[in-house]
Amino acid sequence: MKYEQKITLKNGKEALLRNGDGADGAAVLEVFNLAHEETDYLLTYSDENSFTREQEAQFLEEKTKSPNEIEIIAIVDEKVVGTAGIDAIGKKYKVKHRADFGISLLKEYWGLGLGKELTKACIQCAKEAGYSQMELNVVAENERAISLYRSLGFVEFGRNPKGFNSRITGYQELISMRLELEE
Repeated sequence: MKYEQKITLKNGKEALLRNGDGADGAAVLEVFNLAHEETDYLLTYSDENSFTREQEAQFLEEKTKSPNEIEIIAIVDEKVVGTAGIDAIGKKYKVKHRADFGISLLKEYWGLGLGKELTKACIQCAKEAGYSQMELNVVAENERAISLYRSLGFVEFGRNPKGFNSRITGYQELISMRLELEE
């Protein structure tokens, strides 16, 4: 999928949101690893990432060519500072209406409206791709993210008390949320 939009952040800086491509592989990989070191709310730890720059570049190219999946990168001051994307839950008829959403953002860019704009961009792409439902999992202690998702219409549909096993805090409860995309 293709996407491109310029936005103004709360600090007055301009950000470019666009689909990543192969040339962004190294920068996206670096931001992925750093973002996963800065918070304990994401699925993996940076030392669990086995992607090479070439594999990241290939991943981004595949998403760009996909009719129903995307990886959007956020660029501020010519630097990649975050990513967000949607993936198909599956290709089978019974689940092909569902998209899975994920986002990560460097900590210094939290609170500037970038996470909200990346999420809105993915919602728009999911609608254009024909999905009728977008889903995510969020750590229950991540109140800022939960508040953001609720403000965009996501609703809770379940909890898993031992969804993550953190190296730092032990088990973390995951909240499953979904957004109806059809009106």
